Amino acid sequence: MKAVILAGGRGSRIAEESATRPKPMISIGGRPIIWHIMEIYSRHGITDFVICLGYKGYIIKEYFANLLLHLADVVEFDLGGNATRYDHASRTNWRVTLVETGEATETGGRIKRVRPWVEKEEAFCLTYGDGVADVDISALVRFHRDHGKLATLTAVSPPGRFGAVEVREGEVTEFAEKPTVGNQWINGGFFVLSPRVIDFIEGDETVWERQPLRALAIEGQLRAYLHRGFWQPMDTLRERELLEELCARGNPPWLVGRS
Repeated sequence: MKAVILAGGRGSRIAEESATRPKPMISIGGRPIIWHIMEIYSRHGITDFVICLGYKGYIIKEYFANLLLHLADVVEFDLGGNATRYDHASRTNWRVTLVETGEATETGGRIKRVRPWVEKEEAFCLTYGDGVADVDISALVRFHRDHGKLATLTAVSPPGRFGAVEVREGEVTEFAEKPTVGNQWINGGFFVLSPRVIDFIEGDETVWERQPLRALAIEGQLRAYLHRGFWQPMDTLRERELLEELCARGNPPWLVGRS
């Protein structure tokens, strides 16, 4: 099974970091967030990736061209013998296809442009290159196959923007720094899709989250996998700092699943 990652946007809301590099290459825990996303899938046996490039895509190309260099603990260059040796490298069995999908292309257009790499699949995964979660990918894929529809999205209940207090008779009894919104569910990415969903996308200017998803819902071809665990996008510098803090504690919550 393949996983498609949308990695072409500008990340204007986190311009402090994305001015010089694409958002998926912003580092948390010493590695770009796209590595963390790929590791989530890899822990469930999905190691074949198609990455949709756009804004500063050459930086992502350079990262994967030198991935062994980035992962190695010791690198020895034999300049006379024109050889390079990597010691104690954290090797990976990933297969990575990088596809230029246009700097100004919308999310739907990017999906349409990678059709040649997924059209022969029974289904493929899709997610955004700027958010992590402890989604049980194996259970998500089973859910998709069991309901038999064209599309599955992972629905999450987002954390609130502000802290909340529980008050009883004027006394604060509980404080939650960022409580979940409750019964409100939003699109959290981590889709599983039939290649037939690409027929719902008109062209480069199509926003995946608008007409295609709405049309799939109207036709009864969209199901939601409810995820009640950890989920965190990286839309702002503050959210990047939060993810960095979780990495610093060790065992970040999105990487505690199976491997």
